[in-house]
Amino acid sequence: MALGADSMRCGEFHTSYRTDIRIFPTAFSRNMALLGLALLALGPLYLNAYWLSLLIQIGYFSIAALGLNILTGYSGQISLGHAAFFGVGAFTSAWLNNSFGIPVLLCIPLAGLFTTLVGLIFGLPAGRLKGMYLVIATLAAQYIIEDFFNRADWFTGGTAGTMAGSVELFGFAFDTDGRYFYVVLAFLVLTLLLVTNLMRSRDGRAFVALRDHYLSAEIMGINLNKYRILAFGISSFYAGIGGALYAHYMGYVSVEAFGLLLSVQFIGMIIIGGLGSVMGTLLGVIFMVMLPQVVTWGAGALKHLAPQLGSNVSYMQEIAVGMAIVLFLIFEPEGLIHRWKMTKAWWKLYPFSY
Repeated sequence: MALGADSMRCGEFHTSYRTDIRIFPTAFSRNMALLGLALLALGPLYLNAYWLSLLIQIGYFSIAALGLNILTGYSGQISLGHAAFFGVGAFTSAWLNNSFGIPVLLCIPLAGLFTTLVGLIFGLPAGRLKGMYLVIATLAAQYIIEDFFNRADWFTGGTAGTMAGSVELFGFAFDTDGRYFYVVLAFLVLTLLLVTNLMRSRDGRAFVALRDHYLSAEIMGINLNKYRILAFGISSFYAGIGGALYAHYMGYVSVEAFGLLLSVQFIGMIIIGGLGSVMGTLLGVIFMVMLPQVVTWGAGALKHLAPQLGSNVSYMQEIAVGMAIVLFLIFEPEGLIHRWKMTKAWWKLYPFSY
């Protein structure tokens, strides 16, 4: 008996470019994403303040790390100054609210725009530099902006830092973890959609071409200087949004929070999660936020065997972060997202080896 074409199909087949670049490749993946979002939205109902605090950290760090992944993972430019732009967003939002009384919900996107301007200024050398020269240029930007933070008392409060007000909407204050969680979740979902759509656009494909082979991209008519500087601007925008959300969650912003170590941690997030992947960014941030907590739990469980562990937890956390980055570079350079894809492929093909 002859079988119809539809009965012979096995798997998902794309017959048009539109279906090939859609956000969710299958209805199942779309439904699972919506289910996960619904469970997150109900989080304040069943999670305590500790877990909500971790989710909020994952939220604003994910937004900033998405910006770095656009710069490094998609356009192939390395930056050691991302923490400085994260700090620009934090201080700008607090300054706009404190000095001009602008509502915090407006200060957050305005801080992103201002950070974009700063990123474009420091990104101008990116049009001419690459490799180690670019790394040194971004490292210089990190130290220049840090020095500005220390000296600009009118903007940052200097070494004393500055206060950041809470988010309010029509008189309703998002001044608890359960309430502020929804603010961060809303910005995270919006930025995820923006980044995903950007990567499906002409500009996003130009970033990937620039990363893969800049000479071929230039031959195809892509303006290298334009897209290198544009990548810095977009990256800085997301760093500014994440920094602003961080500032208004903490309620106080200090210069020490935006040092070089945070820039290295941002790089670790996208390396561990997977360069050039939106979902990989989320996985990397979750890993980097939870790793110090796991080290703390482990030290607490072993304190009866080694009492000295309790006084060295902070050092152990830093060592664990450094070791994780090195081990991923050696054994899983494509990040957690690669392992996730391999797991999905195994699930689809099992029990067939091919």
